[in-house]
Amino acid sequence: MLELKNICFSRDNKKILDNLSLKIDANKFIAITGPNGSGKSTLAKIIMGIEMPDSGTITFLGQDITNLDITERAKLGIGFAFQQPVKFKGLTVKDLIEIASNNTVTMKEACDYLAEVGLCAKEYINRQIDSKLSGGELKRIEIAMTIARKSALTIFDEPEAGIDLWSFNNLINIFEKIKSEHNRTILAITHQERILNIADEIILLKNGKIADSIDDMNLSANSFHCKKI
Repeated sequence: MLELKNICFSRDNKKILDNLSLKIDANKFIAITGPNGSGKSTLAKIIMGIEMPDSGTITFLGQDITNLDITERAKLGIGFAFQQPVKFKGLTVKDLIEIASNNTVTMKEACDYLAEVGLCAKEYINRQIDSKLSGGELKRIEIAMTIARKSALTIFDEPEAGIDLWSFNNLINIFEKIKSEHNRTILAITHQERILNIADEIILLKNGKIADSIDDMNLSANSFHCKKI
């Protein structure tokens, strides 16, 4: 589905990604973890087209997307959920769901998307995306947007950041549902053990390189045995 070959990226003369190669199969839940500064979020942004690599190639569904921008990649089926959801002044929740789906959405469809992330449609459907919404509410609305977008590949950059316990527990259920019922691929940048434990594969990033891959999810994220790739 997605393949990166020999990706290099530097900023301010500092190498962030160092000749990184990675292949992700369809209908998988892949977690990428590693220490701070290892290049995880940069990798996510390069896949989405928010950043462009200095060298290397990116192929998605058999097409070279290395030089495509974020909009072109979104049209091909790549979605992105930011660590801190973006606020859109003047837009309602329903507006955002319609924009995400790239189609007209009925009130019932919009309500169904909100219900999947545990929000009462009656209370949220016409609310504006502003500072009155909590971090957990914004995160859930953004996830509802990713469901509505129906992207073949969705990238979540630290989805656990800034959300309450109920939202986090629901997030785990949503990930499992997206994978099992919607047959989509998820790529999550995370440190959170509960998210790591439901992944099909864990990829460890260190100093801009892939260090290890862990594919036995029956083991705790703190006690797994690493499989070198």
